[in-house]
Amino acid sequence: MSDIVLTSAVRENLLSLKSTAQLQSKTQNRLATGLKVNSALDNPNSYFTAATLNARASDLTNLLDNMGQAIQTIRAADDGISSMTKLVESAKAIANQALQTQSVYQRKTYAQQYNAILNQIEDLARDAGYKGKNLLAGDGNDLKVIFNEDSTSNLKVQPVDYTDTSLSTGLSLTDLATGAGATSSFNLNSGVQTLDLPNLQASSNLTDMAGWYDGDIVTIDDGVSAPQTFTVGTDITTVQDYINAINDLPGVKATFDEGDDAITVVSGLPAGQAMTISKDTSSGNGSAVATDGGLTAGTTTITPSALTASTTLISSGGFEIEDIIYITDSNGYEAASLEIDENTTVDDLVSLLKTVKGLDATFAAGQVSLIGDISWEITSTNRDFNIDDFTQSKQSVSLTATPSDFAQDTDIERTLQAINNALDVLRSDASDFGTSLSTVQIRTDFTEELINTLEVGAGALTIADMNEEGANMLALQTRQQLSSTALSLASQAEQSVLSLFG
Repeated sequence: MSDIVLTSAVRENLLSLKSTAQLQSKTQNRLATGLKVNSALDNPNSYFTAATLNARASDLTNLLDNMGQAIQTIRAADDGISSMTKLVESAKAIANQALQTQSVYQRKTYAQQYNAILNQIEDLARDAGYKGKNLLAGDGNDLKVIFNEDSTSNLKVQPVDYTDTSLSTGLSLTDLATGAGATSSFNLNSGVQTLDLPNLQASSNLTDMAGWYDGDIVTIDDGVSAPQTFTVGTDITTVQDYINAINDLPGVKATFDEGDDAITVVSGLPAGQAMTISKDTSSGNGSAVATDGGLTAGTTTITPSALTASTTLISSGGFEIEDIIYITDSNGYEAASLEIDENTTVDDLVSLLKTVKGLDATFAAGQVSLIGDISWEITSTNRDFNIDDFTQSKQSVSLTATPSDFAQDTDIERTLQAINNALDVLRSDASDFGTSLSTVQIRTDFTEELINTLEVGAGALTIADMNEEGANMLALQTRQQLSSTALSLASQAEQSVLSLFG
């Protein structure tokens, strides 16, 4: 090629075409890549500056992803607190309902419902995690959100522990004692004896009866307590005094029928426990107090036996017609009552006991057995009721159970105060998490804007202006066409000179 000689005009046109082709190649590359700086060779300063900006934007983008996950973690905790607040408010409603009733059994039921809600609160707290991080589960779940590349800018979100509602550092809500049941029983027995008092009235003097003298000693023995003695003419004078002395013995009922001239004595003492009424004659003028089934040789004995389910209650020494039996709890709440008439049977009483919620009863061999979820008291207007288990001053059967923590108004009011405190804690923690969430969200928005700023700055250094590059390409194409035309003209001029030698 060194043997080829080009004219100056041709050479200049060729160089122009070469330069244009190079510029076209560069412009086409910019149009293809969209970058005006593709490597350090294009513009070292712009290239490395843009690379630094893009690297920081990339680092912040990675942090931005972590911030987004942190936001979801905090939101999960905030959602958990919102739901827990509703549950605590439900617990408060239950406590208020318990305060509106005096029924100990109903309050026990409310206490059980309250405990169930506390269990749900703990379960909800355990389920409030996000990607293995639970801000409601206490130690080991603290959240650190990093905002810049060297971690000098960060936010630490401290967890709370709601997985155990009894923790003093949390809600301080403890499970309520729901109480333990108890058992009791009472016997229904009856023994009857008739003491004949011929031609006497209640107001008659005892000494009007043959064999009775002032100074005689009447002894009444129930077989349990110390025998009681009465002196005729001093302690007891009339037939009514005698009846009253018998009636003073718990579980024993004495009535006088003037039409039959007889005292009917009914004993409700335990089955097989003999009761005796005897008289010692001080004057020696006779030892028999009555005849025809009355006192034989100065003494009568009454031995009760167990009632059956179909036996009327008035057959027992503990009941009379128009007596009322009440079933009440430890707050005095009356759950049921029964007025006794001549046809009221043992089975009627047992059926009544079974209708009471929280109380069950069975009857066998003269004994009523009770099973109660709470404390119950069965009382009667008759002081002789349940003489088996109580002294004369008692008129009830008690079934004593361990009370629930909702049994008394003061218990419920104490629980309501604890609930109000727990709501304050929840609201405070919700506010703290809300502040953290807002902070992370603001930093997320800022980071997004900063990343955009960095990328725009890097782009300003490296991204090509497509309009400008398109115009450049069009200009270069025009230049190429002109250079080609000039080269053609230069070649034609040389050929014209050569034709002179042809």
